[in-house]
Amino acid sequence: MRAIATVCLSGDLRTKLEASARAGFDGVEIFENDLLSFDGTPGEVRELCERLGLAIVAFQPFRDFEAMPEPQRGRNLQRAERKFDLMEQLGTDFLLVCSNVSPQAIDDMERVVEDLRELAERAHRRGIRVGFEALAWGRHISDYRDAWEVVRRADHPALGVVLDSFHILSRGHDLSTIGKIPRDKIFFVQVADAPLLDMDILQWSRHFRCFPGQGRLPLEAFMAALAKAGYAGPLSLEIFSDAFRAAPTEATALDGLRSLIWLENLLPEGPWASPIPPAPRYNGIHFIEFTLDEESAAPLGEFIGALGFRHVGRHRSKNVELWKQGEIHLVLNFETDSFAHTFRLLHGTSVCAVGFRVDDVEKALARARAFKAQTYSGQVGEGEMEIPALRGIEGSLVYLVDDEAAGDLQWRTDFELFDQASRDEAGLTRVDHLSYVLPATQLLGWQLFHRTVFGFEAEPEHEIVDPRGMMISQAVNSPDRSIRLPLTVSQAQETQPGRFLSEFRGGVQQIAFESQDLFATVDELQARGLPLLRIPQNYYDDLEARFGLDEDLLEAMRSRNILYDRKDEGDFFHAYTETFSGRFFFEIVERRGGYNQFGEANAGIRLAAQAAQR
Repeated sequence: MRAIATVCLSGDLRTKLEASARAGFDGVEIFENDLLSFDGTPGEVRELCERLGLAIVAFQPFRDFEAMPEPQRGRNLQRAERKFDLMEQLGTDFLLVCSNVSPQAIDDMERVVEDLRELAERAHRRGIRVGFEALAWGRHISDYRDAWEVVRRADHPALGVVLDSFHILSRGHDLSTIGKIPRDKIFFVQVADAPLLDMDILQWSRHFRCFPGQGRLPLEAFMAALAKAGYAGPLSLEIFSDAFRAAPTEATALDGLRSLIWLENLLPEGPWASPIPPAPRYNGIHFIEFTLDEESAAPLGEFIGALGFRHVGRHRSKNVELWKQGEIHLVLNFETDSFAHTFRLLHGTSVCAVGFRVDDVEKALARARAFKAQTYSGQVGEGEMEIPALRGIEGSLVYLVDDEAAGDLQWRTDFELFDQASRDEAGLTRVDHLSYVLPATQLLGWQLFHRTVFGFEAEPEHEIVDPRGMMISQAVNSPDRSIRLPLTVSQAQETQPGRFLSEFRGGVQQIAFESQDLFATVDELQARGLPLLRIPQNYYDDLEARFGLDEDLLEAMRSRNILYDRKDEGDFFHAYTETFSGRFFFEIVERRGGYNQFGEANAGIRLAAQAAQR
């Protein structure tokens, strides 16, 4: 069973339940605060869940119960009876009890055992089970092994242990004891991931948890320990996150389901695993599709023409142009009754779709469906090719193009081709990377989408200084790095990505092309009159001090506004165009010696130069 705690989602309780059902969850944990704020009876919540096909797998949390002095102990037992009444109305038989955090709690294991046994006996008479969970910041019980010891010593059929991945892994507890717990005494398992942060555990838990696959906790080891114990019961998400509280409920719920599918399949032979096709092999970005109107056609055509692209074809049945250079294909879509037009109404002139080249389209589609990605089918004329596509998170499309179509079959079939000579090119060979700007609340969702649906790998985050604030960038890459997608967010509205998000609702802002000889390419672009971003001279003085570059090389870079970075594995040269119509800009890169990053050290210089350009 796949379940989610209502605390994971934004909105009121009804909105949360409806989103959970639409995403495909089997059950929900009702968080007490959500019920208290619900404008209706517990019985109405039960009826709503029944209509939605959701089991209420738990009511939680029951706090600060065990090892309290009198009169608090007696009041707690009375409070429990009232919760049992409420649970009967809800139609759930499982109560989750968190270890006590009250400063009044008594440090007495025998009292803890006695109190939990008493609670379990009262629950048992009502047909209810009790699960005991060790909070990582519990007053006297903060270790799941101590919680298990309480359950073991209490020895009551209605009392079991609750295991929570965050509370266990955040403290670095040894996992071997999990495999020794009888599986019928593991009543419930909650899962969460988190970034690795050096901070107070309570604050870490309350603000930075995330779905499995979005953080860096060792969840595979946790799942292996559960499998060793023989646990095959429900897995339920419990996430406290500022980002999730501000994100759209539907999207978060779908992310949550994707994360559970990913988690279940961490162990191919585990009890939760389902058949998930492996990711296909990728061979780069085959094409980039722009949506634009006739008014933008001439300026953009002039701009990409100066970059060395040639207009080589026109679609047989649509108002669409094909431009080409090296292995790069740019599709310019002027259609007014199409997906591209709808995207243009929201984003203006922009990148509305990309094509990923894959070795097996059917396998790629099967994996996408397994992770609940939405497919898209557009209008196809007679005799034209149908290229399958997936809807990306922000509404753009990702087409899946096989090797045969990507050769030239797609273009010969759908386009009237002309001007196939490779003359007048500027040395650009392939798409190196595309950089997206997105709302801060969507970064985790985008990362998870690419990790699950496409099998991409997420790089560590980088902080970047813009003259008007801070930015965060995180790249998701195909395993062979033939497709690289840096994702950028900023909470500050006046940063470059903040303005782009406000004015154009995000999307692709930076398009990077590869050159085998960047210096020759820049010379050609300058000869064509293409304006490149001017880099301050002070930057080159600093380069000389940091890297000790040859003076001739340094002068060649200075005169061409080329930036430089070096990692242990190689060198990186890159230059930027000025921004087109205040929207997107192009980067030209040359990688030497296996350099695999994006020149993050130069991002602040580039941003300052772009600010000066504005």
